[in-house]
Amino acid sequence: MAVKDSQTEQQIKDAARRLFFAEGRFNATTQEIADAAGVNRTLVNYYFRSRDLLFDQILKEARDTMDQRLDMAMSNETSFKKKIEHFIDIFTEQAFTYPYLDIYMVTRINEDVEKQNEIISDLKKTDRIKNFLKDVEAEIKKGTVEKMEPVQFLINLISLLSHPVVIQPLFKKIFNYSDKQYKQMLVARKELILKMLFK
Repeated sequence: MAVKDSQTEQQIKDAARRLFFAEGRFNATTQEIADAAGVNRTLVNYYFRSRDLLFDQILKEARDTMDQRLDMAMSNETSFKKKIEHFIDIFTEQAFTYPYLDIYMVTRINEDVEKQNEIISDLKKTDRIKNFLKDVEAEIKKGTVEKMEPVQFLINLISLLSHPVVIQPLFKKIFNYSDKQYKQMLVARKELILKMLFK
């Protein structure tokens, strides 16, 4: 049995990540992944055993990277509004790099109860959401945020960010936007979102 090469393994993951999350080709075959990585198809199976296991691994890595970056943004010693600005920047940057990641996540979560439970379990291991809601409650008391259930603030934030990303293939056609124009529109939304969320 050949010794596994971490560079080849990474090459396969990078190619799969590009096909799945940058190009939206969720049904890409093992052969197409191998072709995109410039390797033999048997190597994809050798490193990952199956296309689905490869998919799960790159999805987990994408989620872990996003979680780490969001944790860093939200733990900065700065104002709550600045934290939300950082959050928006990180979310938007990921949307540019992997425009189909959210679509896949929503689809997978709806189809796979085990995946739902895994994500919920990961969230419960940290106090990320609980701490965020406490921060929102403090801002409501200060009067910087309209009075509402803190959960509503979180839902508003995520919805305002994720919906334009998830619906982008349709919106691009409706409004005849190029990729560049759509990115510009997403960047412009930052100020609009902040005005909607804060007094």
